[in-house]
Amino acid sequence: MQTTHPPARHEQQQLSRQVAKTTTAVTVGGSLMVLSGLTLAATVIGLAIATPLLVIFSPVLVPAVITVGLILGGFLASGGFGATASFVFYWMYRYVTGKHPIGSTKIDYARDKIAHAAHDVKEKAEQLGHQAQQQTEGSKRGAFY
Repeated sequence: MQTTHPPARHEQQQLSRQVAKTTTAVTVGGSLMVLSGLTLAATVIGLAIATPLLVIFSPVLVPAVITVGLILGGFLASGGFGATASFVFYWMYRYVTGKHPIGSTKIDYARDKIAHAAHDVKEKAEQLGHQAQQQTEGSKRGAFY
């Protein structure tokens, strides 16, 4: 008689995989916990050592930190403005040369709208000018009679 044991072997493989996963998880988790504890201890010791030095040198460190912050802020702002200006010049170059950069249709639409509004204002001003001229001529005629 032949006996087959595949189900038992399959269960044994699953059990060995579970043991391997558990062992790996415990090892990695334990290592990270130890590393976390060492980092916390080093931070507390470093802070205990650095606090007197910070108190002693604070009249020098605070202005130095403010100065470095202002310098970095200035360089970052300068770089940002320079990059923005370069992009604007590039966009204007593409717009003037006839290529259609992003947003050029909105610029054209706004320009047409402003030109139309200016034309309407000019016509209205001419009408009001003619009316005022007619009224002054009419009042002059009435003054002579």
